[in-house]
Amino acid sequence: MKRPVLRRTTACLGAVAAVAALAVTGCSPGPGGGPAPAAAGKARELTYAEDLRVSDAEQRLIVRCMARQGFRYWSDSPLSLAESRPLGYVQDDVGWARTYGYGSRIAAKEDRARLRNPNIAYRTALPADRRAAYDTALDGGRATELLRTQVPGGGAVSKRSGGCDAAAERALYGDPATWFRLDSAASNLRPLYVGRLLRDRRFTAAVHAWADCMKRAGHPYPDPGAARQAARDHPAVRSRAAEARGFAAEVRIAVADATCARAVSLRTVGQAREAHYLALLDARYGSRLDAYRRLRQQALARAERIVPART
Repeated sequence: MKRPVLRRTTACLGAVAAVAALAVTGCSPGPGGGPAPAAAGKARELTYAEDLRVSDAEQRLIVRCMARQGFRYWSDSPLSLAESRPLGYVQDDVGWARTYGYGSRIAAKEDRARLRNPNIAYRTALPADRRAAYDTALDGGRATELLRTQVPGGGAVSKRSGGCDAAAERALYGDPATWFRLDSAASNLRPLYVGRLLRDRRFTAAVHAWADCMKRAGHPYPDPGAARQAARDHPAVRSRAAEARGFAAEVRIAVADATCARAVSLRTVGQAREAHYLALLDARYGSRLDAYRRLRQQALARAERIVPART
């Protein structure tokens, strides 16, 4: 039985998993802030704002469903649209970096919301029989159907599918089993090409150009991951003054990082090389990926009738 927790959307295929589970490019809109273009005849990926709207709609549907079952449930949307922006390995938005650095204060805000999640306190306060009924209403409980599917590269994944969670997925995506199969396939493609991408001559050349730019700016880091880690290296518990100084240093590094990434077109190169390696998998996985994106478009159209866009 899964406990009620804050669930931040991470369904973003336009990203590359690095060794430290970082993404090379992250979800991003197309030119001018609009949707990223798709190949002819194929469905496009959602922007991160659209992705959030689908996630918010799923939460709203769960709230309504739980109310019909006689329980309260609080949706989780502690972040603004800007705060919810996925932070990829390449971050070239200088304005965002100037405001949020690498997002340490956003992460702290999420942590506080997670600790104060009213769903956990509400469930804990219920009598034992009502708590069991709550669990069954939310996700079907221990006796619910277990979905299983194979993933690219071998192995299998599974999840429980029942209660209001499954009902919300059904309302947005249709058959939960089909959605789980396609989502699992799309989410597990990265390991099939990430090694080649990280060794790609054009991508590594762009990273070296970024490092040269950073060195000239007074931040001698070999890659964006190292720069970000340097901003994280501090004691877990700090005074307010120490936190403020640490955040100011984080912002300086993040702004230089984004400025250099933009100067050497690191995101553009990374996305182009990712698209190249993903295309090599098209014969085997292309139809599933396109079906996944079409279900996402379907879910977005339904979400737009349920919740407003996050601001």
